[in-house]
Amino acid sequence: MSSIRKIAVAVDGPAGAGKSSISKLVAQRLGYLYIDTGAMYRAITWAALHAGVDVKDEIKVTALLPSIDLRLEPTKDSFRVYVNNREITADIRSQAVTGHVSQVASYKSVREFLVEKQRQMARCGGVILDGRDIGSVVLPDAELKIYLTASVDARAHRRWLEVKDIEEVSLEDIKRSVKERDLMDTTRKESPLICVPEAVVVDSSNMSFDNTVEHIMKLIIDKSALLAEEAIQVKGDEK
Repeated sequence: MSSIRKIAVAVDGPAGAGKSSISKLVAQRLGYLYIDTGAMYRAITWAALHAGVDVKDEIKVTALLPSIDLRLEPTKDSFRVYVNNREITADIRSQAVTGHVSQVASYKSVREFLVEKQRQMARCGGVILDGRDIGSVVLPDAELKIYLTASVDARAHRRWLEVKDIEEVSLEDIKRSVKERDLMDTTRKESPLICVPEAVVVDSSNMSFDNTVEHIMKLIIDKSALLAEEAIQVKGDEK
């Protein structure tokens, strides 16, 4: 990849499709910068809950934003999340945050606050961002847009495996939560979850984690090579 210009990659899709874990590993293997936008929305949700703010009150959540100093700090294998110098990497994965993040993410003020931060982080190029409105709103000019999805059953089961040893929650409860979140994410007024026409759809329902990673890596490598060939062709035509 070193001889080919690194591109901006937007990965969108519903909750539980594996966007974050897959995008993170793909970025590591290709030498890209991974920006976990979902973690950023979770961090804002955690901050509101921690401050005792009613997350259903958009005005109060908006008023809290100026006091939130959000930072993602890369590590060798992942990243740490900080709010006002307090590490909350594990806290943002709690069921409480999971159950309220869609509500918080639906607020225009929160989206504007974080989208600006995300665009600033992406300006260096060679980045992979994942979320629900990356290809449509955050990086509309991304060279490659991927819509990573999976069935409700597959996503609920994956989520259950993540939390079953941490909290007591049934698979049916998680499945219900996944369906509710899908509805909220796709019908919210501000930047709803959509699959843009130019996106490459990847359904991982029956794909292993490793197979999905390899598939997305190939999409990126092939797209980068294609753009490199097109650039060479343009230069040749200009002579």
